[in-house]
Amino acid sequence: MPINSYAERPACARLLLIERDAILPILRELPDDDFDRPTALPGWSVRDVLAHCAAALTMTARGTAHGYTPAENQQDVDERRQWPIGRLLDELTSGYDGAAERIAAASGRLDLLALGEWTHGGDVREALGRPDAYASEGIEDALALFERLSRLARFEIPPTEVRLPDRVLHLGPPQSSEGSSSNATLVAEVTTVIRMLTGRFRAADRYYLYGAEPAQYAMFR
Repeated sequence: MPINSYAERPACARLLLIERDAILPILRELPDDDFDRPTALPGWSVRDVLAHCAAALTMTARGTAHGYTPAENQQDVDERRQWPIGRLLDELTSGYDGAAERIAAASGRLDLLALGEWTHGGDVREALGRPDAYASEGIEDALALFERLSRLARFEIPPTEVRLPDRVLHLGPPQSSEGSSSNATLVAEVTTVIRMLTGRFRAADRYYLYGAEPAQYAMFR
C-alpha cells in the first residue's frame, strides 16, 4: 500500500519521506560542480555520499543488503562514480520511496537505517554550507528515534540527561538513582547533540558534559 500520509506512518518512515521532500529539490537545482564538494566523511564528496545513500536505499527497497562494511560501501560508490548526475538522483528518488515502505513494515528493525540516511542528508547540507545541516526538517522524529535507539545495549551509551534549549532528552538505559555518579549530564544545542550521536563531533562544538566523554555517544562509527 502506498504511503499517503506522513502522520500515519511510523516515525522512521516519516523521517525518510520528509528528508526526501526536503533534499531532492536542493539537489535537482545544484550545479554539477557542487557535487564534487568534500563532506565530513573522509574521501567522500557530495556525489559519493549520495551514491552510498542511493545504493543503501535501493537494497532496502528490494529487501536485499550486504554487510555495509567500508569496503562494500566504497564498492557501491565506485560503481556509480561514472553515472550522470540525473541517473544518480533518479535512483536516490526511487530508493527513498521504496525504502520508506520497507522500513514502515519492518517493526523497528530498520529504524537505524532511516536515521543514517537522514544524517547523510546533513552531511550533504553541511558540505553545501546550509545552516540547518544536522537540524533540518524531520528533527523532531530524528530526536525521538535517537533517544529510543540509544537505549540499545549495543551502543553502550551512558545514562544521560540531555538539556536542550527547548526540551530534555534521556539517552542510554534508564538512569540510576538520583545522585548516582553513573548518570551524565549534557547541555548543548541540538546540532551538537546530533554530531555526538552520529560520530561527527567537532572539538569546537560548544557544550557542557559532565560524567562522560563525547566519544561515548557515537552511534555511527
